[in-house]
Amino acid sequence: MPLPALLEQKLEQQKRLFELRRGALERTIEQHIQLFEQRKGALEKKIEHQFETHKKKFEQKFDTQKKKIETRIRRFEQKNGIRLDDEVRFIRSWIEKPLTTGAVTPSGRALARTMASYIDPRRPGPVIELGPGTGPVTEALLAQGIDPSRLMLVEFDPIFCRLLRARYPAATVVQGDAYGLKRLLSGVLQQPAAGVVSGLPLFTKPLHMRLRLLFEAFGLMSPGAPFVQFTYNAVAPIPKRLDRVSAQASERVWMNIPPARVWVYRRD
Repeated sequence: MPLPALLEQKLEQQKRLFELRRGALERTIEQHIQLFEQRKGALEKKIEHQFETHKKKFEQKFDTQKKKIETRIRRFEQKNGIRLDDEVRFIRSWIEKPLTTGAVTPSGRALARTMASYIDPRRPGPVIELGPGTGPVTEALLAQGIDPSRLMLVEFDPIFCRLLRARYPAATVVQGDAYGLKRLLSGVLQQPAAGVVSGLPLFTKPLHMRLRLLFEAFGLMSPGAPFVQFTYNAVAPIPKRLDRVSAQASERVWMNIPPARVWVYRRD
């Protein structure tokens, strides 16, 4: 047999052998994939079951503790004959909605002053505060030179809204979810805002909701106006590297309990 024909025959044999081995390998891989999917499904169900079990136990314990704390608060109020102060209001709100209220106690004066310091009172337009609670940052904004009539306070909790309206009658108090800021302030905001100061617990929300909030806020502010946000975490509440957005952080405010840091975002 001529050499080229013999070489061609051997190549054909090698090709068929390769095809056989490839088919066997594909079947083996497919079997492993099916086995992995079965194990994965079983593991997911196990994890989900364990999560639900622990969640129910936590909810039961939390509900028990909640009732105990509420009872103690009521007894304390009745025994002393005093109205709720801001700390107790915050504790009660946090007990009811731990993922909505950003802290167990109101922001300290040092943190409030740091947040307010990034708002320039000379820049025209309203100042929007998100999640003012009982108003510690609001007070700092007034001390910064912001006229009360320029304040637009966006608060979810109806009890805090009533408190804010009583304390700051000249301000505009808007009750609603700040994560739908554009819709919420549609028809209320008459001119671009001079800044947004946020006391919201951003880390309780997924990143896409935080980013949407930031860019909706940018859409309501004048160019270069600041979006001011505090956090107890070591990392930024919103990524520092965003297209056409600058970010800066304050020194850690050690006088606050717990210590916090202020992040400021501006659209370039």
